[in-house]
Amino acid sequence: MTITAAPGPGTLLSVDPTTAGWQYLSFAVIELQAGDSHRHILLDQETALVPLSGQADVTLAGSTHRLTRTSVFDSLAPVVYAPPGVPVEVTAEGSFTFAIGSAPAEGRYEARIIDPSVIRSEVRGGGAALRHVNHTLAAPIEAERLILYEVYVPRGTWSGWAPHRHDGEQGSPYLEETYYFRLDRPEGFWIHRNWDDDDGFDQLLLGGDGDCALVPRGWHSSVACPGANMYFLNYLAGELVGDERATPPCFHSDFTWIHSDWEAGAWRLPMFGADA
Repeated sequence: MTITAAPGPGTLLSVDPTTAGWQYLSFAVIELQAGDSHRHILLDQETALVPLSGQADVTLAGSTHRLTRTSVFDSLAPVVYAPPGVPVEVTAEGSFTFAIGSAPAEGRYEARIIDPSVIRSEVRGGGAALRHVNHTLAAPIEAERLILYEVYVPRGTWSGWAPHRHDGEQGSPYLEETYYFRLDRPEGFWIHRNWDDDDGFDQLLLGGDGDCALVPRGWHSSVACPGANMYFLNYLAGELVGDERATPPCFHSDFTWIHSDWEAGAWRLPMFGADA
């Protein structure tokens, strides 16, 4: 399913277990105008907030913190983490857009601001599947069920390749997931596929800047059109708790051969004597 962004300000998009047809994960993107406030508290869930653009003061566990991010294309940003029963209060200084998500939790970890300096960053893949992955709220950064990644994908490039799954099938862990996409060109678009070879399930999703794809089950992967660089923010939650969140997904065996050589079999043009 593709969730198309609504015009702001206000709630640009929202996903919860009822609308998504799953059990654990809720996710929303909210835009505030100068002076607007948003208060969030859940008694039985942990919450993670990621600034996307603008500036705001966030009050958490009695302390106020200034959050600033020009855009997702310019820098990493701190993450606000709140255990069950701890309110998160946001007051915008100018326009401020942020992502917020939650999942069931018991309250094992304290409220805190996670600084970008502790977020692990890596370049994965190669060839037409080269991307930059930030482990925004992933083990060993402590949380109960929530897992977050921010991923940067050059235009015309695939992410999540080889295709992978984490729906409890074929030995994979069960995790629900949202993909929130941003593109650096307004005319750009992304394509995302969810599928299962065994039962004929096949979803081909299409969206633009600010839209969201849901992963209910199956193998999945995404690609940016050749005219726009792509960012996406993943929120995941499911059966994995604490350090178990480091458990990897299951990769589609038909495609994992490329992991040994990302350039194997790639064409070099021109072919068959054609002019360059």
